[in-house]
Amino acid sequence: MESWFQGAEMGLGELPPGLLVCCYSISDGGLGNMGAHMARNLVMAGYKVSVHDINESAMKKFSDDGIPTKQSPLELSKSSDVIITMLPSSAHVLDVYNGRNGLLGDGGRVGPWLYIDSSTVDPQTSRKISMDILRCNLKEKKGYVKKLMILDAPVSGGVPAAEAGTLTFMVGGLEEAYLAAKPILLAMGKKLIYCGGAGNGSAAKICNNMAMAISMLGVSEAFALGQNLGIKASTLSNIFNCSSARCWSSDTYNPVPGIMAGVPSSRNYDGGFTSKLMAKDLDLAMASASGVGFKCPMGSEALEIYRKLCDGGCEFKDFSCAFRHYYTGRDEE
Repeated sequence: MESWFQGAEMGLGELPPGLLVCCYSISDGGLGNMGAHMARNLVMAGYKVSVHDINESAMKKFSDDGIPTKQSPLELSKSSDVIITMLPSSAHVLDVYNGRNGLLGDGGRVGPWLYIDSSTVDPQTSRKISMDILRCNLKEKKGYVKKLMILDAPVSGGVPAAEAGTLTFMVGGLEEAYLAAKPILLAMGKKLIYCGGAGNGSAAKICNNMAMAISMLGVSEAFALGQNLGIKASTLSNIFNCSSARCWSSDTYNPVPGIMAGVPSSRNYDGGFTSKLMAKDLDLAMASASGVGFKCPMGSEALEIYRKLCDGGCEFKDFSCAFRHYYTGRDEE
């Protein structure tokens, strides 16, 4: 993705034309999911984009539109000023950066000066990648930048926000790197929140998703209890949404089919944020908590519930399906 942006906020002045920003994405749908929309929004913002994915059909959609594709992370790195990665797990991140033909696989000398990893991973992985990158050297000095920069910048908002360019970025790393990256991030998102040093963006994301899971389970449990006590879910929704129980899981993403249009519960829990991804993020949160000796009893219970949902065939259903498939809640008639 090639274009120019202003670096004045960090005293860099105006960066030159020809900034090449490249995306690497790998997932069940690869560049067909989050990464695809993020890359296309960068194109629309004026950046010239090159992409790589192990999914050939995903790359073909880009090549058919005249967007260059590369055959490996290393090839992508050799033609880039900025790298953006969106990967499904910590293992994928470590492999893409440090593995064979990885982004850092050219003997510790790299071309890109800025790396942005938007994957949802544990903060320890983000901090390791940050240290690995900062041990490298730029192949050639660039007048507008003195040193390599790395940000962990996971997102919130899902596929709809990725498509609309309204993602929220939770950003960890040096503040000067955050300021330099703002124009690129704002081409893909609407709100940027600087969280502090390396790994803090990843820490913020897994804390957010743990709270989201616990909230959804609490709301679903209350709705199902209400039904068993003879109270309609629509009545409880009206009460929750104007009282102390009000929350996103009730007023924006209601899990009861028949209450709210345009959410996964209105379409048999298809689309949205899958139970498989929620289980993965909760597992990251629990592993991170264990690493610092912190107990998360509610987070641990949420993880067990989402594991059971996945084992029961709901891994690709939206995580709000817990209302029906764990609590046996009923549709609103």
